[in-house]
Order: sequence, then structure tokens, then C-alpha cells
Amino acid sequence: MLGRAIRFLRSARVRNDMLYFANKAPSLPVQRRMALAPLLEARKACPHRPPFTALFLRGYAILAQQTPELRRVYISLPWPYLYEYATSVGMVTVERRTPEGVEVFAGRIKDPASRPLAELVDILRYFNEAPLGEIKEFRRVLILGRLPVLLRRLLMWIALNVPHRAHFFGTFALSVYSALGAESLRPLFPCTAVLNYGVIAADGSVDVRLNYDHRVMDGAVVARALQSFEEILTHDVVAELKAWR
Repeated sequence: MLGRAIRFLRSARVRNDMLYFANKAPSLPVQRRMALAPLLEARKACPHRPPFTALFLRGYAILAQQTPELRRVYISLPWPYLYEYATSVGMVTVERRTPEGVEVFAGRIKDPASRPLAELVDILRYFNEAPLGEIKEFRRVLILGRLPVLLRRLLMWIALNVPHRAHFFGTFALSVYSALGAESLRPLFPCTAVLNYGVIAADGSVDVRLNYDHRVMDGAVVARALQSFEEILTHDVVAELKAWR
């Protein structure tokens, strides 16, 4: 049967390069079933109705400040070692429609723990609505996607093995599409931890996953972190929602 060849979009080329390196890391998922009824009630009572993405982002940022392991990255040059940042850096995946088609980008949020919930909501809206050329991370992807694959991967390999790697890949990523009624079981991104969650039930129960780099931490650390994460979502973030209301 005859068909046709389809060229990758520039963002897809960079995405495939990231997956190439992410697949090389020994990443494992840890899942916790959370009861977030207080969070749902507080969000429902808040007239601003912030997206759940912002609520989970805010909660994880607080968690990362309390858990040093979540602010560490693995670096292999000149020899393998861990580098710990003073603050976390979040990468949030965003789907954007462009003249070439539907593309996925990752916006960077530096030190999200120091930003109030309202500011995080504004940042996420900016990632979804601002022209692509105005957002540094999106513009960098479009420029990088023009380069030959060997050069792209060389630059990415260098960026992954310097202490400033969080500037390009963050310390954690948030990738969610539960609003579409589906969930990812093992999302990949070249950073220490990838956070995602499933469809939130009417009673507030939801599966929350953290896909972590086993070179940086052990599963028990992640399991305890998820337990603390549930407490943060149902106490700290709820309190912030009530104050915003």
C-alpha cells in the first residue's frame, strides 16, 4: 500500500531528543491513592476556581522545599555526582496549536515555592495564551528544532551534564492530561521527578504518581514524599485557597 512520509515538527524533534536521554535514566514510578476531598471543597468555594494543575504545582513546590532529594539532579561529568539546588525549578508541559499543527512545549517556572497560587495561575495562563515567540523556553525549542539531530543531541547532552542543567530541564516536570479523561502511567522527561495524576473522582480520590530517577533517590523517599504531598494539598494549599477566597 502506498503512503506518505511526514516530517517531524520542530518541537517534536526536540521532544524525541529529550525522550532519547530520558529513556537512559533508571526511572521508576511510585503511586499513591490520595483523598483530596478538602481540596475539592475549597476549590469549589473559591470564586477564582484555579486549575488543578496550579494546585498540584503549588503543593509540589512546597514539598520540594521540605525534601532536599527532590531538588537534586544526577550529573556524570567529570565523574558521577549529585548536585542539590537551593530551590526547585518546575517544567510544565503545554499543548499549543500552531499553523504547523498541535505541538507540545514545556514552560519553566523558577522557584515556584516562593510564588503565591494566584501568580502560578497567571504563569500557566501565560504559557497557554502568549505568542510562542514571547516565551523563552518555547522559542528555544523552535530554534533548536532547526538544527541537525547530532548537533541537537550533543548540545542536550552537554546541558544535562553541567550544574546549570535545571535551567534547561528543571528539577521536576508536571505532565497531566486527566482533563481528557485519561492518565499517563509512566511519563518521561529528562529531570529528577515527573509528577502526574489521574482523573479526580467526585469524592476527591485520585491516583498521584511520581516517576523518579533512581540514581538520585530511593523509592522509600518518594513514598514518604507522596504522603507529605497529600497533607500539603489538604492543608497548606487548602488554607491558601481559603485566603484567596
